[in-house]
Amino acid sequence: MCRNIKTLFNFDPPVTTEEVRSASLQFVRKISGLNRPSKANEATFVAAVEEIAEVSTRLLHSLETNAPPKTREEEAEKAKARAALRYGSQRRAG
Repeated sequence: MCRNIKTLFNFDPPVTTEEVRSASLQFVRKISGLNRPSKANEATFVAAVEEIAEVSTRLLHSLETNAPPKTREEEAEKAKARAALRYGSQRRAG
């Protein structure tokens, strides 16, 4: 999975339209291998982003959970801790 695509379900405050669109854009970039499409592929690329955003929004609204909502701040701290473990242990002594 693309590391730039973040979990969007069960947050307080709820996910925004822009967050869903950003994740959809990252997904289309990943599977197409294109960061920016050519003019010939631009309409298809944009349509795919919009369709995936619509489907993702429907999915997020239909999911249910009994777990308490997460906060973005707590999730950011967890991500920083994981990155410190992952990248901190790879540093070389100079």
